[in-house]
Amino acid sequence: MRRLPAVLLFLCGLAWVAPAAAADAAAIDGAKLGYAWAIPFVGMLMSIALFPLFAADFWGRHFDKVALFWTLAFLLPAAALLGPGAAAHALAHTVLLEYMPFIILLFSLFVVAGGIRIVGNLIGTPNTNTALLAFGAVNASFLGTTGASMILIRPMIRANADRRHNVHVFVFFIILVSNIGGSLTPLGDPPLFLGFLKGVDFLWTMEHLLPATIVSGAYLLAIFWLVDRYMWTKEPEPPMTSAVPRQVRIEGAQNMLYLAGIVGAVLASGVWETDITIPVFGFELPFNGLTRDAVLIAIAVMSLRTTPQRVRIENAFSWLPIREVAVLFAAIFVTIIPVLAMLQAGRSGGFAPLLDLVTQPDGSPRNWAYFWLTGSLSSYLDNAPTYLVFFNLAGGDAQQLMGPMAQTLMAISAGAVFMGANSYIGNAPNFMVKAICEERGIRMPSFFGYQWWAFLLLFPLFVLLTFLFFL
Repeated sequence: MRRLPAVLLFLCGLAWVAPAAAADAAAIDGAKLGYAWAIPFVGMLMSIALFPLFAADFWGRHFDKVALFWTLAFLLPAAALLGPGAAAHALAHTVLLEYMPFIILLFSLFVVAGGIRIVGNLIGTPNTNTALLAFGAVNASFLGTTGASMILIRPMIRANADRRHNVHVFVFFIILVSNIGGSLTPLGDPPLFLGFLKGVDFLWTMEHLLPATIVSGAYLLAIFWLVDRYMWTKEPEPPMTSAVPRQVRIEGAQNMLYLAGIVGAVLASGVWETDITIPVFGFELPFNGLTRDAVLIAIAVMSLRTTPQRVRIENAFSWLPIREVAVLFAAIFVTIIPVLAMLQAGRSGGFAPLLDLVTQPDGSPRNWAYFWLTGSLSSYLDNAPTYLVFFNLAGGDAQQLMGPMAQTLMAISAGAVFMGANSYIGNAPNFMVKAICEERGIRMPSFFGYQWWAFLLLFPLFVLLTFLFFL
């Protein structure tokens, strides 16, 4: 990365000076905020959705400046109208306690996964493709949807390179590996890691989402095998299946140990209970969280130092994807501050009507509404901040949500993770996979064409999940 993007440079400076100005400031009162405060957040998400579609060249050159614009569109009015202390307090809290742990985990997974290259003589038969998708879906919960997608997309492309009808393979890949497969641990998908940072136990998602994930995986893999089998018969000359045994090898294998280290560090930080805190810029940061982040950064550095450069070159490893994710999420985390404050105000805040929509007259949650609303927004916005919105709408108390309201947290988690597959912009790996495929000459569906695929495949599944788990 030759230069630090504008929004990150700006936030680094503010994060340094903000705590001093915020030392004695009160938090932002969401009950006093109107809908206009949500404009920067909505503007940021709409920019992510629309600029790549209608002004791709401009977005590629100036996405960091667009992110900075929306960041300032919140921070400057907040400092002027709510007070510099309140704005600084909210900014420092978000950057130090929420954004940094989030992006450090993504960075470490991205670096380590980029150092693993799977090579061999695989041929994309229906059975082989189904096995690869199942393998990728299982591993997405432990490598992250980004990690699993980046490791497996290139061998999947090579295995199907000689097939004329292969686009459906990569549509299913996005659905299963880049989304639904990451539903079982906080490592799997960014929304679940945000829940982990909010206090959800590391193994809670595996215990409660495993049945829905098994149903979804079995349903999609069965349909995929039938579709792929049909497409295989349409090949003018089906690729020859060699009598030579399948040979697969892994280059950069030391990174598998680094992946295990990432899993261990995140798991340890969740089960290691300590009251020790470290004062940093006026905030008390948990010692277990700081230790986890330091270990993750150290693992990423070791991966960069010990992996042969040839492996990353042949993997077409580039810093651009993680740079873009870091910048865009920085702006999202900042601009969502007033939205979360309004949600936390409950019935005193501007989103009281939304609370009524997901709450029955007796005060109990409508879990099916949480599932569909979280999922619908996750389809077109980013599923990580969408998860946060509904997590806080349900009360924001992790212990309560894991206990008496477990079905509600299941609905929020499943909606955010599963329905991120509904569009290219629902989850970060979706566009990354699409870009890699198109770079290799695969004609992926258009934005709306992919949505049509997703609707046909996923709408019946989501109706089934609603009746099985959320009514």
